[in-house]
Amino acid sequence: MLAHIQLNQVSKSFKGETILENVNFSVERGKIYGIIGPNGSGKSVFFKLICGFLLPDQGSVIVDGEVLGTNKRFPSNFGIIIDRPGYIAGKTGFENLKALALIRNQIDDDKIKQTMRMVGLNPESPQKVKHYSLGMKQKLAIAQAIMEDQQTLILDEPFNALDADSVETIRNSLRKFREEGRTILLTSHNQEDIDVLCD
Repeated sequence: MLAHIQLNQVSKSFKGETILENVNFSVERGKIYGIIGPNGSGKSVFFKLICGFLLPDQGSVIVDGEVLGTNKRFPSNFGIIIDRPGYIAGKTGFENLKALALIRNQIDDDKIKQTMRMVGLNPESPQKVKHYSLGMKQKLAIAQAIMEDQQTLILDEPFNALDADSVETIRNSLRKFREEGRTILLTSHNQEDIDVLCD
């Protein structure tokens, strides 16, 4: 069976410092994978390579049989949270997601609102994103990563700044996505997230 994501002998350095060296990694569809390691161990760089944001110095990243960086720079149908996403501070959460949704024009306002409610945000709220708490910004990041029913989710610390109820809500959503056959790669500082979610 063709691997969904395959890294072959991938190496990446910055300013002479090796971050990843000869990494081989294979991902099957429909599973949740957890990536653990201390800060600075290269988790975000690893994710950026899989998403085509960075290209390897050596080796290849292959998604669904296509090498990233040749004809195809970015994999399609990926929902991504890496680092802190940037938003338009003077707009509401809904207005921000609407602007992103218009890029591909695949979903309507109802779908955006439904996704916001699912992660615990009120789509009707007049509150601007510049006044959002860290937890609210995190929920907005999760909403943008899942609102277009992306089939592969690359989530770097998705539970950051979330309260216990929100963590449980998002965990349940991720389990449901796996049952639907979606593929999820995530990092977490909390071992429990890894233990209860990952295959």
